[in-house]
Amino acid sequence: MPETVLLIQMGALLLLIGAFAGVLAGLLGVGGGIVLVPAFFYAFQTMGYDSPELMQICLATSLATIIVTSLRSVHSHNKKGAVDWQILRGWAPGIVIGAVIGMLVVAGLRSTVLQAIFGGLALVVGLYMGFGRSHWRLGQEMPRGVARAALSPGVGFLSVLMGIGGGSFGVPLMSLYNTPIHRAVATAAGFGVLIAVPSVIGFLLVEIDPANRPPFTIGAVNLVAFVLVIAMTLVTAPLGARLAHAMDPTPLKRVFAVFLILVALNMLRKAVMG
Repeated sequence: MPETVLLIQMGALLLLIGAFAGVLAGLLGVGGGIVLVPAFFYAFQTMGYDSPELMQICLATSLATIIVTSLRSVHSHNKKGAVDWQILRGWAPGIVIGAVIGMLVVAGLRSTVLQAIFGGLALVVGLYMGFGRSHWRLGQEMPRGVARAALSPGVGFLSVLMGIGGGSFGVPLMSLYNTPIHRAVATAAGFGVLIAVPSVIGFLLVEIDPANRPPFTIGAVNLVAFVLVIAMTLVTAPLGARLAHAMDPTPLKRVFAVFLILVALNMLRKAVMG
């Protein structure tokens, strides 16, 4: 059994991470995954679990938390009639296929490569969050046919490579195709379920040397991080939502975009330094 002190330190750190991710998710409407992955990485690395498979553990554990938070979010939004089930049904097969391919790719890559991928994609998300405009459009309705068949696996694939749900790619994509923002956010929560469920099933079957993984890890999913983060996000996300109604979140979104860009650049630096 691992040392009791180490488990206590790990638990306290993960509770703080979960609380922070929950507030941000409620306040800014960003998925917790984009915060959880780098936070898990630094937490586990600090506790001495740096290994070639560390990013796999961080991505898989983040996606496991997204199953719970996305289901809760879909249920909440659906009660208000905000989920566009037509979009969700049409995009579901491609997203699931992309998520499964993403899981297989992640399982075969080393931590430094995954850090570089996360850093590059997070940089794009941060720049869009900071400089994107709500009036930008690529079309007046969501793509169908060949365009949907090409784009939908991309959403699932890229999201798994980052260990995130449907918000960071799904919401901008739907907004660019003239979907109202509240409808895009609600429907993207459904994307999150489609991304996380098949990929986590695969990650539970990934073999990682027990010496290289934190205690209580099954496959690539760390159960301690999963349980503690879920517990805290369920408590703090409503607090973040209340804060969002009490203040203008737009300036905070720009601050978070800068924070995300800095995190992304730091991930890229670590990947290059190996």
